[in-house]
Amino acid sequence: MPIRVRGTRLTYRSLVVAASAALMTVLLSPAGAQGASPRESRPVYSYGNAVRESVWVDTGLDGDGNGKSDRVAVDIVRPREPAAQGRKIPVIMDASPYYSCCGRGNESQLKTYDSQGNPVQFPLHYDNYFVPRGYAFVAVDLAGTNRSDGCVDVGGRSDIQSAKAVIDWLNGRARGYTTRTGTERTGAGWSNGRTGMIGKSYDGTIANGVAATGVDGLRTIVPIGSISSWYDYYFAQGAPLYDSGPEWLSDYVESPEARARCAAVQQKLVDEAPRTGDRTKLWSERDYVKDARKVKASVFAVHGMQDLNVRTKHLGQWWDALADRGVERKIWLSQTGHVDPFDYRRAEWVDTLHRWFDHYLLGYDNGIDREPMADIERHPDQWSTDKVWPPRTTEVTTVRPGTGTAPGVGTLTRRPARPGATETFTDDPKQSETDWAADLERTTGTKAGFLTAPLAHDLRLAGSSKVTVTATPTTATAHLSAVLVDVGPDTIRDYAASGEGITTLIDRTCWGASTAGDSSCFKATEARTTTVDRTVFSRGWADLGTYASADKGRPLTPGKRYTITVDLAASDHVVPAGHRLALIVAGTDKDLIDPPDSTPTLTLDLARTSAKLPFVGGAAAFVRATAGPVPATATPRVSRPEGVAPPRPAHRIPGGSRS
Repeated sequence: MPIRVRGTRLTYRSLVVAASAALMTVLLSPAGAQGASPRESRPVYSYGNAVRESVWVDTGLDGDGNGKSDRVAVDIVRPREPAAQGRKIPVIMDASPYYSCCGRGNESQLKTYDSQGNPVQFPLHYDNYFVPRGYAFVAVDLAGTNRSDGCVDVGGRSDIQSAKAVIDWLNGRARGYTTRTGTERTGAGWSNGRTGMIGKSYDGTIANGVAATGVDGLRTIVPIGSISSWYDYYFAQGAPLYDSGPEWLSDYVESPEARARCAAVQQKLVDEAPRTGDRTKLWSERDYVKDARKVKASVFAVHGMQDLNVRTKHLGQWWDALADRGVERKIWLSQTGHVDPFDYRRAEWVDTLHRWFDHYLLGYDNGIDREPMADIERHPDQWSTDKVWPPRTTEVTTVRPGTGTAPGVGTLTRRPARPGATETFTDDPKQSETDWAADLERTTGTKAGFLTAPLAHDLRLAGSSKVTVTATPTTATAHLSAVLVDVGPDTIRDYAASGEGITTLIDRTCWGASTAGDSSCFKATEARTTTVDRTVFSRGWADLGTYASADKGRPLTPGKRYTITVDLAASDHVVPAGHRLALIVAGTDKDLIDPPDSTPTLTLDLARTSAKLPFVGGAAAFVRATAGPVPATATPRVSRPEGVAPPRPAHRIPGGSRS
């Protein structure tokens, strides 16, 4: 049973970590270390002399149907000295489909090998930095990629088992071989079995999925911009987010030889993932949120709040499910898009990650588990912290749209609209949320906007929102978008530009040791900013045809009224005094969802439409912010938008060139 101490939930696992710190110090400290228990691992081991080897681990599956159990390639780099001294070490693992097809990190690094097939370059800095500090780094090729057997199944059993089997091997529960096809067995006697998984996008998604199996030995995961349910990557409550399904991604990342033998798996990804948006067994298998109860590992979640590739709905629903089950957690939320924290907060990230792994894999009592849970980027390179996230004073509060002085430009208050009040708009697939926000204060036929009065005090929203819409369509199909907007001037990271909030520089910074074939030096970055006068900070979409069931859409009856609740992406945003908070309801969000088969006009029943928003301070904070005079020191509102480009066409690859 979890134990609550002064508002912090402690689990059996956290007590075990603390109790074992002294023992772990003896086992894992460099030979000859004396004195008090260490709080930080040191780079005392040779990176140049490290063991670099490849192992093929039997997954127990036959994904390609060739009658043989699949083996996945595992490239390992580990310090030589601990094994020679009879000491075992923990593992940091990144399981990825990108090691040969697409590259990893801001510089799209690939694995490289010498003429005998031995690993030379391990992408990213994890090996350079952590191997000298007494960790092994393990880079796993998912089934069907690079040097592995099997087929890519996009987050399904084969993908997850690719990494889970390696954890089992590290703990003596699975078979490993010295070659891809041979019979010579090899073990992981150098490993103590304690594993931490890390990765951005697809890689972090695999970490989520493996954690959701409850596998023994996985002590922590660090998912960065990662998927928690693959259905929600391809659809938003029935509305398609891309013009293709998971078969396209599978084909993209598979090795050429796997592509030739995996036609059956590819066809299954087509047949069982219909473009109707209906939920099927295929999607249930790839939903890790439903299995959050099995998670035993701690979770350090990182996400860009303006990530339009892997949207923060994934973060919000995963975080809430983990919180409900008392999982030990930490979170970073940035203003970027789909960007690794190594490329927007490098020094702080490396230090924090170092202390996180030291605590959960080496057992060091360095205090990171007692530090504030959340780091939130408020302005470019300006961060705040919270002891817990969302803050304990956060309460979901209902606000309601009402009619204003002009059609399509209404109010947003706590008061219900008068019965019979309506707003009408026609879906225009050529317009995006940026266009709607630009026209918030003008009557247009393509959206309905609702604004508060200028705020007298700052108003913070932290968490996930929902908007319940009651609408009457004129056609048998209709898509809905709901977005929250901060109306007022600001300087933000330019998440819509190339780089998604960062600019890559020429200079390099170095993080760890290097060899001739594997440098620890990476190009520096800086914030790429833009001046705006309004910011969309949360959005959500739905097919109105899923009004009765999230699992299956159905045709609409023109002229009939329907009610649906649209889930909005998680966020943490402060609307400053002098700004206004706005809600927009519209149709197709250009380049973010696909349009319906028809061009509907929708009439909103405002008395039956509302938004449930997570205000820090609850309803009292909203009332206080929207009542009374605006202070003279508040930033004045400007009238014309500038700075933010429309959303770019959505990615079909979680990670893309910045995987």
